Amino acid sequence: MTRRILIRGGRVLTMDPTLGELPRGDVLIENDRIAAVAAHLDAADAEIVDVRGHIVAPGMIDTHRHTWQTQLRAICADWTLVDYFLGIRLAISPVYGAEDVRLGNRLGAIDAIDAGVTTILDFSHCNNTPDHSDAAVEGLRDAGIRAVFGYGFFESSPSAPPHFLEHRQRLRDFERIADRYFSAEGLLQLGVALSETAPAQQTAAEIGAARRRNALIVCHTGCVWALPTGITELDEAGLLGADQVHVHCNTLRDDEWKRLARAGAKVSISPETELNMGMGRPAFGACERHGIKPTLSCDVLSLNSGDLFSQLRLGLAFKRWADTETMNLRGEDPVYVTTTAYQALEWVTVHAAEAIGQSSRLGSLTPGKQADIIVVGGASPSQHPQIDAAGTLVFQCCARDVRHVWIAGRMRKRDGAVLDVPMTDLLARADASAEAVLQRARARAGELPPMRGTGFAAMAGSLLGR
Repeated sequence: MTRRILIRGGRVLTMDPTLGELPRGDVLIENDRIAAVAAHLDAADAEIVDVRGHIVAPGMIDTHRHTWQTQLRAICADWTLVDYFLGIRLAISPVYGAEDVRLGNRLGAIDAIDAGVTTILDFSHCNNTPDHSDAAVEGLRDAGIRAVFGYGFFESSPSAPPHFLEHRQRLRDFERIADRYFSAEGLLQLGVALSETAPAQQTAAEIGAARRRNALIVCHTGCVWALPTGITELDEAGLLGADQVHVHCNTLRDDEWKRLARAGAKVSISPETELNMGMGRPAFGACERHGIKPTLSCDVLSLNSGDLFSQLRLGLAFKRWADTETMNLRGEDPVYVTTTAYQALEWVTVHAAEAIGQSSRLGSLTPGKQADIIVVGGASPSQHPQIDAAGTLVFQCCARDVRHVWIAGRMRKRDGAVLDVPMTDLLARADASAEAVLQRARARAGELPPMRGTGFAAMAGSLLGR
């Protein structure tokens, strides 16, 4: 039996250049797909959802999120990137249990849905044991989000006894996860998160494993000034490709950007992390110079908010400032903005869909695509009047303004509340998990950041195995 839902009377921002924006229009959902978009549709047998006075838009896509860290909210508020490495990666990740990972992924995915983020690229680098790997996938699955699960080939800590004694054991666990959870098409898509500072043959093996499974590849690239980026080595080994999302890229040289562009690789920018942790200029300008379409990510929930509205505002503000800085220093004023609010929305819709290899299914309200749809508006003073749809979404919205969310045609948020979630119990469990994890981390490490006077330069040799 066909399930039909008619989203009626909203201001429809399709993000499809052919359809454009409808000042008032209807969107028809049939099962998991968008069946039609028009100024008016007749569908007598459909469930009607009246959204007059609201904006209807595609669900947003986050191209890099460490979802497992959700219950550590704001612990990194005053940490540098090296503090993050010492605190999260070396002290906290090793003491995370499988159930902590499951809880973090479920709560983080629900947080995303609540904010109108219908797809995340989950960079899962807390797979300490096979049980952790299972829990990470199941946490996403249980939340009902669309996600790329980026299996992380990471040891929990160089100083902790590893569960996986050899790299090939990691490869076998990845194959097990692929067979168990990704043998059929669903909301979850298989990905690989590459190791950092790993021997070249290990990185090559991880990329090979990903490509044999047609899995998306994601990696942290050029985010530490004291370490080499590895781009030249990957390129010369024939390992760069269009199936990769490179995250951050703040430290890349121009010749390295040329290699990324030539390979068709994608880029994810995390404005809130990069600006707060001193990682360098977000790479909007470099992407523009080299013809790479930027995308956005929330990155570490242990620092950042889980909504892309925040990343859009920060990212667009930085981009506009960077584009006019030289002019301002000459004592001149700009006569137009270099990037519009609509163009910024492309970073989290059509560009992001292309980055994760899903442009034919996601990113716009185009008939035939998956029905991943958000409705924004309501009684908030920030939502009236809605003069400019793109401007409202970028500059006036937060998670509370997201009224309805559909993922693959299934309603996941209605009237401002995420559906089918025992929120009181879930939040209590998150509080308990955070307390227990931090207690174990302090018992193991003795001290958590901030660590004054410690930098990556002092650790570079050990990180590179020298």
